[in-house]
Amino acid sequence: MFNDIGALELATLIVLAVLVFGPEKLPKVIQDVTRTIRKIREFSDSAKQDIRNELGPEFKDFEFEDLNPKTFIRKQLDNDDLGLKEIRNGFDMKKEMAELTDAVHGRESETSSAAASTSGSSGGSVDMSKKRAALEKDERPPYDMDAT
Repeated sequence: MFNDIGALELATLIVLAVLVFGPEKLPKVIQDVTRTIRKIREFSDSAKQDIRNELGPEFKDFEFEDLNPKTFIRKQLDNDDLGLKEIRNGFDMKKEMAELTDAVHGRESETSSAAASTSGSSGGSVDMSKKRAALEKDERPPYDMDAT
């Protein structure tokens, strides 16, 4: 609850509490505050338990912290039932951007050259070197006004 309070801030709060309440009333105020915090925690715990009981046995592992979107997403990414890690690891943006810039500048990337050499004999794939040779003569690549 008070994880981000430093030593100087804590000392300032203690001095301020002594000045406001006085040294003789301060222990009573501290007891009242701790009693109130304890009652609030008990009320909160009982409310959570009542909600769990009302939800039924299928929600016995339900945690209220899971309602926080960050916690929920982190927990779902760790739970790999959906294959999300495989999908996330399948995207190599650096490689894709390098291939894209190579294609724009007319250079042959390492992956496309490897793919062209392995699939050059197959009839289903288009030979990229023929397309590049046709563009290198003095043809300009097609220009699409809507794409820019």
